[in-house]
Amino acid sequence: MRSHLLNDLTAEQYRRSVTEGVERVAARLATTERPFTGVTVDALSPRIDGIDLDRPLHDTTAVLDELEDVYLRDAVYFHHPRYLAHLNCPVVIPAVLGEAVLSAVNSSLDTWDQSAGGTLIERKLIDWTTARIGFGAAADGVFTSGGTQSNLQALLLAREEAKAESLADLRIFASEVSHFSVRKSAKLLGLGPDAVVSVPVGADKRMQTVALARELERCKDDGLVPMAVVATAGTTDFGSIDPLPEIAELCEQYGVWMHVDAAYGCGLLASLQHRDRLAGIERADSVTVDYHKSFFQPVSSSAVLVRDGSTLCHVTYHADYLNPRRMVTERIPNQVDKSLQTTRRFDALKLWMTLRTMGADGIGELFDEVCALAQEGWKLLVADPRYDVVVEPTLSTLVFRYIPAAVTDPAEIDRANLYARKALFASGDAVVAGTKVGSRHYLKFTLLNPETTTADIAAVLDLIAGHAEQYLGESLDRAS
Repeated sequence: MRSHLLNDLTAEQYRRSVTEGVERVAARLATTERPFTGVTVDALSPRIDGIDLDRPLHDTTAVLDELEDVYLRDAVYFHHPRYLAHLNCPVVIPAVLGEAVLSAVNSSLDTWDQSAGGTLIERKLIDWTTARIGFGAAADGVFTSGGTQSNLQALLLAREEAKAESLADLRIFASEVSHFSVRKSAKLLGLGPDAVVSVPVGADKRMQTVALARELERCKDDGLVPMAVVATAGTTDFGSIDPLPEIAELCEQYGVWMHVDAAYGCGLLASLQHRDRLAGIERADSVTVDYHKSFFQPVSSSAVLVRDGSTLCHVTYHADYLNPRRMVTERIPNQVDKSLQTTRRFDALKLWMTLRTMGADGIGELFDEVCALAQEGWKLLVADPRYDVVVEPTLSTLVFRYIPAAVTDPAEIDRANLYARKALFASGDAVVAGTKVGSRHYLKFTLLNPETTTADIAAVLDLIAGHAEQYLGESLDRAS
């Protein structure tokens, strides 16, 4: 079995095996005509359940043949221009090359003696990102697994900085359309069930700062401790960006930690046209960025950044076998000192390869393209009497609802939209997301592929309408 270990003796076998795998994926990408095959759980499960993991195939080609049957053929392909569902981006080739390199070398970024140059590359990228945000020389941060972990770490720092006598007294303020990880983080941090205060949004889906001021004042009057305000720069459903300068003013007035969840909107940091939409982010105490959303990086690639690097001390623990205290005075850089994770992949390499190949402007151009596409999609929806669109996009998300001319029952319209999404997914012709606005069901395009065209959007809208009309026709037939 030693023949399968990657080392100097097996370098040629490694080259052949990886090349064969890459060729399989390349062939699949080149011939994929739909984002999804429409395979069902009931159809796919028996194929995987029937595999005996205790009976290996002993041959890479045979394993790849099997993988074709159980995964590659029926995968959901985000690179396809009619994948319009979630915050999944097509990835750039330099980042995929970086993924191959980091997986093979397998550095762990927790300590210097496991990563060497990897540590310095990650630190350089953190400095690059904090500079793009507008933080000063004292800023710092660390790569994480994703926005949920980044938000958790930021709120942990906020909790410690608040120095409350009782966790039950702490309050977090976030808009009613903020990411669910804010509430999850509050629970993980031991806060009470009422810890997260939901702040109303306006018709533009941005936090109402008048309401935030009112809630902060009420918190103070009740003798509670405002721990953090979470402003969102790119909400998951609407791509809306909260009024960051006004929120920053309130945070300074009340002495509250300001966190900006820019997991989605961080692409604006590289934008050539719309960087001004993040004005005020430089006043935050912490920021979440997800490079794997709007920097076109493979999952996972995220970071949490802080304006004052000294606040990262709240996650610093020393172990004699890993990062003893003496290493601090010896100026040995151990990233585990800043991270919730110990063992950690060298995910920063993917962004490094991308920037060194394409440059920040190259990333920004791609993100500007999808933002422009969303504007064109919004114009199509506004002009189409079959659809109700919720809000003009700030980034690249469109939320809309099919409205049949002859049906007025909101519940029946809900069912038609739910059916249309399900039927579209089952067909594999396109993939769209769904959400709720108020109590009603809506559909959602998350446009992150510059290869998607307005013709694709128009075609998918026709497909949705066709499925919805089929459902309503069958419903009328059943009723009669």
